[in-house]
Amino acid sequence: MRILQIHQIPGRIMIDADPGSFSIQQPKAQVEMRTKPGNWEIHQYPLQLEIDQSRALAAYTGGGLLEVNQRIYSGLKQIYLQGIANRVEQGNRMACFYKPGNTIGEVFGEGFQSASFPEFRGPASIDNVDIHIDTKPPLIEYHKGGVEIQVTIRKPEIEYIPGKLDIHMVQYPSISFIPPKIDVLM
Repeated sequence: MRILQIHQIPGRIMIDADPGSFSIQQPKAQVEMRTKPGNWEIHQYPLQLEIDQSRALAAYTGGGLLEVNQRIYSGLKQIYLQGIANRVEQGNRMACFYKPGNTIGEVFGEGFQSASFPEFRGPASIDNVDIHIDTKPPLIEYHKGGVEIQVTIRKPEIEYIPGKLDIHMVQYPSISFIPPKIDVLM
């Protein structure tokens, strides 16, 4: 029996692959900021101070010439009326001469007093000085500030580096037929 031999050698393929890689970079965003500060406006009004010390001056010195003359005039009228009242009283006492102590010498001797000059100064008091203070509240205004922000965004930079792919045949497939030996002698 004769047998045909068949030898088969399979093919071998070699694949060498490295994966690809990504490189991602993103630059920082650029931020610009401008601020406008708020400010205050304050208007302060000065105080108004009024001092009236005319009554105090009138108590010290009598005041102005017109005031002094008015006080003297009104005082003289009072002194004159008191003088008349004293004379009337003295006359009434003398009319009752029969009563003890109502003699002419006694009536005119005791009752003689010199009339004092009328007071030309004003009355003294702790309330003679008037002080008036006029205040106004300050005018306060606030002007609001602000912030202006501008952002410049930068896109990411993406780079792909492909990997390597190496495919090659290590062994090619083959088939070999080996025929049986033929006997030539036959």
